[in-house]
Amino acid sequence: MNLRIPVHPEDLAAVRAWFDTLSKYCRAVDYEAARPIFADDMIAFGTFTDFMHGRELAEQKQWRNVWGAIRNFRYDLDKIEAIVSADRLTAVGMGVWQSDGFQPNGERFDRPGRTTVVLGRKAVGDRFVATHTHMSLFRGTPDQSFGKFTGP
Repeated sequence: MNLRIPVHPEDLAAVRAWFDTLSKYCRAVDYEAARPIFADDMIAFGTFTDFMHGRELAEQKQWRNVWGAIRNFRYDLDKIEAIVSADRLTAVGMGVWQSDGFQPNGERFDRPGRTTVVLGRKAVGDRFVATHTHMSLFRGTPDQSFGKFTGP
């Protein structure tokens, strides 16, 4: 039985735009600019804390432990997948990222991972906002990076 409905091209573009926006804010280590693409009452999973309730906690416990310690965070936007509700107000986006991590001695390593995000909006055509994120590293990838960056 197939339950997924075809994704409207505008909705897929909006989901991909969310991933692109996240990438830009992460690379810029710009927490303040990133806040509006996440719901205040979001729920997240992350490397450092399970079940983070609220954007503020996600920023403090996850974003601030990662974004300034990595470089070149990016998604292949052409490979972002989405499932969108029939009313087009809720979407699940899935993407694989690449980034550069750093050993304590400064040596660079590949730091790939994946994201699942639940997105919502009040009206078709509005920007999507994340209500849930789950980001995880691929198996075998060191879970900590030791870079010290404040932006590009």
